[in-house]
Amino acid sequence: MNVIPTREEFYSALEQKHGKDIQQKFVEAKVAICGLGGLGSNIAIALARAGVGKLHLIDFDKVEISNLNRQQYNISQIGMDKTQALKENLQKIAPYVEIVVNTVRITQENIAELFTDEQIICEAFDRPEAKAMLVDGVLENFPNKYLVAGSGMAGLDSANEIKTKRITKRFFLCGDLTSDVDSGLGLYGARVLACAAHQATAILRIIAGKE
Repeated sequence: MNVIPTREEFYSALEQKHGKDIQQKFVEAKVAICGLGGLGSNIAIALARAGVGKLHLIDFDKVEISNLNRQQYNISQIGMDKTQALKENLQKIAPYVEIVVNTVRITQENIAELFTDEQIICEAFDRPEAKAMLVDGVLENFPNKYLVAGSGMAGLDSANEIKTKRITKRFFLCGDLTSDVDSGLGLYGARVLACAAHQATAILRIIAGKE
């Protein structure tokens, strides 16, 4: 039977897996995810499954057939805004997580107004120039917020090369730090997922106070 659990049942099940104290921290957390491609869509699903209380999804792009090898969308969603498609998928997984969307391109001009509510900002772009712009903007405008970014997940080198490094007190970088999609290396779903898992785990550790 397709019975949706109540909110109490949903979070009680998570408490059994995570512990009551940590789960309460997850429920109270607010995370912004910038870019909803191979990294961001997988990160969002991991955080929703953990019961993170609020997810702020930001992307300007639409779902394309070329996305389906590594991004958490369905064939029926081709042509949809990624923000709406991912929100739809997340609501099926974790119906009690609050999801806010902005279907916009993040720029130097709008960074300051986009992240007023979240304590953790996750950079999940594909392109190096977009990554650098967001990292610089967050460090400049929000020095007291946590930033978790990705750098290097292209190609088919060992997933063991992907690491999480603490750059500053509130800035964490995940990836192999060398591979670059612009160098002609392919983006393979499994390795992108490994980097996304590092970012999601870093975020959960920050929320739990274990960073």
